[in-house]
Amino acid sequence: MSPEMSAEPLQSHIPVLLHEVVTALAPRHGAIFVDGTFGAGGYSRALLAASACRVIGIDRDPAAVERGRVLANAYDGRLTVLAGRFGDMVSLLARQDVAQIDGVALDLGVSSMQIDQAERGFSFRQDGPLDMRMEQAGASAADLVNGLPEAELADIFWRYGEERFSRKLARAIVTDRGKTPFTTTRQLAELVRRVVPGSKDGIDPATRSFQGLRIAVNDELGEIERGLEAAQSLLRPGGRLAVVSFHSLEDRLIKDFMKGGSGLAARPSRHLPLTASPPPRFRLVARKAITAGAAELAANPRARSAKLRVAERLVDAPGERP
Repeated sequence: MSPEMSAEPLQSHIPVLLHEVVTALAPRHGAIFVDGTFGAGGYSRALLAASACRVIGIDRDPAAVERGRVLANAYDGRLTVLAGRFGDMVSLLARQDVAQIDGVALDLGVSSMQIDQAERGFSFRQDGPLDMRMEQAGASAADLVNGLPEAELADIFWRYGEERFSRKLARAIVTDRGKTPFTTTRQLAELVRRVVPGSKDGIDPATRSFQGLRIAVNDELGEIERGLEAAQSLLRPGGRLAVVSFHSLEDRLIKDFMKGGSGLAARPSRHLPLTASPPPRFRLVARKAITAGAAELAANPRARSAKLRVAERLVDAPGERP
């Protein structure tokens, strides 16, 4: 998965950092893994091919779940695909009588399949309804663009899209929607390109604002926080968490969570008195993020912004789990 960042044609849904993710999770006979962002099932298939393990896929997109349930027929009971959010994996797995797992893979952001489908409303390069809902339910991007106050729109573009021209953009949207409501991706993208100057790197001016809207529509950062906590509670000692992210907001959450859980978070101030810290819950498998090599970048340009972070669950402290 990745944000829509360049004009290159999308590849055939190539899972990013596939070899690195599977190596990090170390699939083995009898182990149970969660593919929390099932998508086209690339990570799930690789894990199932690597060993006689079991994989539980989770996806909030009904189309992905339908594809996954068809794919499951080929794996003789070793693949189960559930509809839902990975942040709810504790309750979803409880319904499958699964209380502990050996690994979790998360591939964050929007998938190339979702971008490819103009009718889903994620793409600023294809015209479609201004939607962006992964679950195809709830408030759409059009609802936010046409209904939120100017200040709230500007906050979305600034906080989630890191758009420097957020206030100017929100003001222009409010002015234009008073004449004609926004209903299509092309309509919004054209306004953004009028308001936001182009950049030297050639990235489309609509990239950041579309990212911000998508994150807000789907509560993606909140979902990441819930998913990390859920993974921590489900992983048995020695189990691993492997997370692929594509932009700095996601990566910062993951890095802080893993470093904090491993006892490596920086102290707020060296002048403050030392306080008792909880025992570490994780060991960092790699201190720095893992990125794609030259061969993968040549075959799949979408991988250039991908970062993989991996942590291993440690033995529980007394009384840590209920």
